[in-house]
Amino acid sequence: MPELIRLTIDGRDVEVEPGTLVIEAARRVGVKIPSFCYYEGLSLAGACRMCLVEVEKMPKLQTACTLVATPGMVVRTETPQVIEARRAMVEFLLTNHPLDCPVCDKGGECELQDMAFRYGAAESRYVETKYHVPEARWSPVVYYDRPRCILCYRCVRVCAEGMGVGALGVINRGGRSEIAPNYGDHLECDECGACIDICPVGALTSGMYRYHTRPWEMNHVGTVCAFCSNGCKTTLGVYHNEIIRGNNRDRSGRNGEFLCIKGRYAADFPHHPDRLRTPLVRRDGELRAASWAEALALVESRLRDALTRGAPIGIIGSNHTTNEENYYLQKLARQGLKTPHLDHQRTGDVAALMAALAGRQGALATMNDLYEARAILVAGADLAQQHPLLSWQIRANWRHHQARVYVVTEGPVREDRYAARSLRVEPGRELEGVLALGEELRKEAELVIVFGDSIQGEAVARLVAFGDSLGIPVKYVCLVDYANSRGASDMGLLPDLGPGYQPVETPGMTLREMLECGDLAVLWVVGANPLAGRSGRPPAFLLVQDLFLTETARVADVVLPAASAYEKEGTVTSVCGEVQRLRRAVSVEGTKTDLEIFGLLARRLGLDAGPRSWEAVLREIAATVPGYDLPVEALIAGAPLQVRPPAGAAMSRRGAIRSARNTLFTSGTLGRYARMLGQVREAPGALYRG
Repeated sequence: MPELIRLTIDGRDVEVEPGTLVIEAARRVGVKIPSFCYYEGLSLAGACRMCLVEVEKMPKLQTACTLVATPGMVVRTETPQVIEARRAMVEFLLTNHPLDCPVCDKGGECELQDMAFRYGAAESRYVETKYHVPEARWSPVVYYDRPRCILCYRCVRVCAEGMGVGALGVINRGGRSEIAPNYGDHLECDECGACIDICPVGALTSGMYRYHTRPWEMNHVGTVCAFCSNGCKTTLGVYHNEIIRGNNRDRSGRNGEFLCIKGRYAADFPHHPDRLRTPLVRRDGELRAASWAEALALVESRLRDALTRGAPIGIIGSNHTTNEENYYLQKLARQGLKTPHLDHQRTGDVAALMAALAGRQGALATMNDLYEARAILVAGADLAQQHPLLSWQIRANWRHHQARVYVVTEGPVREDRYAARSLRVEPGRELEGVLALGEELRKEAELVIVFGDSIQGEAVARLVAFGDSLGIPVKYVCLVDYANSRGASDMGLLPDLGPGYQPVETPGMTLREMLECGDLAVLWVVGANPLAGRSGRPPAFLLVQDLFLTETARVADVVLPAASAYEKEGTVTSVCGEVQRLRRAVSVEGTKTDLEIFGLLARRLGLDAGPRSWEAVLREIAATVPGYDLPVEALIAGAPLQVRPPAGAAMSRRGAIRSARNTLFTSGTLGRYARMLGQVREAPGALYRG
């Protein structure tokens, strides 16, 4: 580590690493130097001049956001000269800025508003008529009000550098300069909304949030995004029991301030008009509304009859239910209903990776490892479309730490633009491409390997053996699709493996075998849609619990309305194996959490599957599931903790593993009901288009 340098800021001694900017050095001692254009992690602009400070022995004021700290430097941030300069800058910025704070969506969160209060630029020497142009709608997500723009260029830089898209730029010159989209009058981009949240004023506003409410009128609930497996923290703004927006401005999650369109704008599905709010029971060939008591009584009678006759019962679990619900379901199935027929739609071979790494410490990469590792290999995935946070982390690593990136995919991906080496291979031959990079990878100091569903089964063991042969520290990420795909596997929703990937005595039927079996008495589908794209239905009594009337629910005998991830408490496990806390943000009348439904049925059948509160189930998981021996109180408090590969883990040898190949704008069945996802223009429109 380089020797620290010492400087003085407002009379306080500060020690920082060489190369640290004065604005960052000041933050170390709690001195906040104002700035509009500066943003941590982005290139320097020096455009707003709000961060001017006095530096001893320098004749003029200096911009703290571009000034590198040097030994012995003496900085003063609040002298009369500095305050007057900042007041003049605020006055200048307000020259053409419309004073429409009462109707501006940024009211209460506007940095210009804060600076006007702080420095008191209440009077202006500029009396010219303010220049006005109509507001522009660049997409259903992004609106642009040019007169409010202060040309800090944050939006341009976060789009080009952070997202790697470059959808925004600056046109014209001087007082006519303005931000403009990449396609004339509209955006073709990730529609992530980062440009809106990073905007210090109300120039860029959200199509979901605009004119709805004020920030102080909302409840702000920090939870985990309900869509992909990256585990992004999202802070949901809730007004009158409705989710108005999502962001992570406090940077409290593994994702910092990053969110994709799903985490920021796709949280509108809980109150979709098609949401199930009452149980449905099939009568005379049609699904009709029923009471919970009536629906549960019918399910109880069918399950009890199957148990009495010893007839087989099949259960298909979910990638969206919590760890506690998944654990309770497998326990209810195996111990209560005495059925081994348990599976879910698997989108990545986590079991094979756990078997190959069984008992190893430090072999699973964290989200932070993707930002800090010196080399990263991506095999069989279009990360920018399928796993946007992983793509963001790798891109930031390359910008800030010059990481060497290797890519082995079937088509162009965003990582090609800065990769040390890119290989195109035929689908299914990704492992061969990885092995071909052996000589180059051996020269690296360390490596993180990120791989998709094209590497599965015995190929995963070969991949780990290859990593061992490199002679360098290697960590792994096995990609899976949905919010708790990893947790579904970890908790034992598999036909031949229990919790922690421990072998079971009697393997059961796979998902496909259950759908094709003609002997099942009951098929219980929890939060899944296995009949999508299939004709006909299983002959078994079909019980479905879900949020919407999916293809599977439409042909069911009983449908129970379940709560979504934004309506329940519990934990989920991210693609990197980091366990995080879900918190309830809203409630939908008539629904119940999946854990409540399991508990009600267990009690009706007289089955003891253990405690039914999520905290109690979490404690049981920590005590019994290999790899999940984590501090429970820390998890309940919200600390993200990583699981470890369990000793004795075995590979699942039964069942298909296939990614749904979702893009940023699709997410299985749930994506259909996120209205904002359906309104935007999808770009590039499919995977592997760069």
